[in-house]
Formats: sequence, C-alpha cells, structure tokens
Amino acid sequence: MQFNHPFDPVFDENSSILILGTFPSVKSREYGFYYGHPQNRFWKVIASVTNTNPVPQTIAAKKQMLLAHGIALADVLQSCDIEASSDSSIKNAVPANLSTILHNSNVDRIYANGTKAQQLFMKYFYQNLGRKILGSRVD
Repeated sequence: MQFNHPFDPVFDENSSILILGTFPSVKSREYGFYYGHPQNRFWKVIASVTNTNPVPQTIAAKKQMLLAHGIALADVLQSCDIEASSDSSIKNAVPANLSTILHNSNVDRIYANGTKAQQLFMKYFYQNLGRKILGSRVD
C-alpha cells in the first residue's frame, strides 16, 4: 500500500547535523512524529547525547531539543509502498526533497539511522548532492 510521509522535517538555519531515517513506522504515523513507538530508544539517546533531562515527551519539546542542539531530522523517502513498518518491504520509493534542508541550514554532517536509510541516500541523493553520509546508527 502506498503511503505519503505525514509530517515535515525538523530543521532551521542553525542545524548543522542531519539525521535521516527511512520512512515513519506505523506507530510514528499514528503519533504524528518521528520515532513515535514508545519502545524506540531514539529520543532517550538524543536526550543523553545533548544532556537534556528529562527526556522530552511532547512533539513540541522534542523539536525544541533538536533545534536547540543544531540537529535536523528527516526521512529519505517522501512516499513508498511499505508493509507495516518493515524497511525491507519498501517498494516504489519516491525520495524526499532534502535540498530544502541542505540549502536552508548549516548542515555539514549527515547521519543515517540504519542501513536502509544509508542505502537509499546513496541511491537517490549522493550523486546529485555529492555529500557523504555517515552510517552510524542513532536508534
């Protein structure tokens, strides 16, 4: 089933780090924001790395934490066919427009939150952007 990305990337002109996922999970789509599954460790890790305590619980607080620390957050796909939340099932992928983020911020480091995000970045963006992606997992 084809799904469109349901929410915008998070960034501003001060963002220097971009963390890219693949496509929102079922729980994230229901929650209306990135890494929305309650068992996902993403927000705990980012809070720890940024020395933010307590871990933000609301979407507004999560956005505030990211932007206060120069972190942009987006996914590499704008739409795709996906079964449940399985990255391995992705078909008919349509890449997101990352140029908006890269041209309107100070991003100088791009990290992939997983192998599939890294593969899709290399497939759809690397040649045109000429920007490297670091394959470190953040989740």
